[in-house]
Amino acid sequence: MKENSLKTAAEYSTIAESPSFKELIRKKRNFILPSSLFFLIFYFALPVLTAYFKFLNEPAIGPVSWAWVFGFAQFIMTWVLCILYSKKAAEFDVLVDGIAEKAANNKEVS
Repeated sequence: MKENSLKTAAEYSTIAESPSFKELIRKKRNFILPSSLFFLIFYFALPVLTAYFKFLNEPAIGPVSWAWVFGFAQFIMTWVLCILYSKKAAEFDVLVDGIAEKAANNKEVS
């Protein structure tokens, strides 16, 4: 059992050192980090702005204040980020399939 886990760890190390795996990690990081930062800033902006500024209490459309518009925009932003991530995840899956195929071909040769 221990021998099998060592073999698996060695295989992972080989895959993790490959240029295609590093490219996958780079692409994921380049998407996930900025989108997560944007989400967090946008999400915490509403409570911070409503606590320290009064302009969000002004009417935007009839009796609806800007705070409600901003809150509704957060729902839209969440759905948009989910849709964008789903599309990017499909691209990541193609890269993962390519990496797995290369690893399987190298395993057959060994």
